[in-house]
Amino acid sequence: MKLQRLTLTAMFAALCAIGGLIKIPSGIGSLALDTVPAIVSVAFLPPVFSGTASLLGHLASAMYAGFPLGPFHLLIACEMFVIIYLFARLHKAGHHVLKWLFFIIANGLLAPLPFYFLVSPAFFFGALPAIFVATILNASVAALVIPALRHISPSRVGIQR
Repeated sequence: MKLQRLTLTAMFAALCAIGGLIKIPSGIGSLALDTVPAIVSVAFLPPVFSGTASLLGHLASAMYAGFPLGPFHLLIACEMFVIIYLFARLHKAGHHVLKWLFFIIANGLLAPLPFYFLVSPAFFFGALPAIFVATILNASVAALVIPALRHISPSRVGIQR
């Protein structure tokens, strides 16, 4: 792996951690804008690196909130890795509408589904609206930022493909 990619991944993971400080009020306590930098990173990084930034960003955000879901945050972090990885693959393939639809459905509806079985149906249905709103907010902010960065090529920020 190139040092440049690792450095940029670390930078985006740090930005995810900072985004984790911008909380979205909810009953479950760890919803934040920690995914925005990971989504934006798809314009500069390969999918696995963007997914890694998201995974680390979620864990940092959960840490700030005191890990309200305990070890389940590891599951959520892995889900975030997969979601951002697939989002990045769709982005690289030029599926610019499909990637947003995928992100909103995967993060806002499918990712919380295991908690229906792991915690309770009541928790799932209680948390789902807040998670869906947080997903829309993260996607909206990222959708506003990405077009502003289109003129920056990865080589201009030190990434060699």
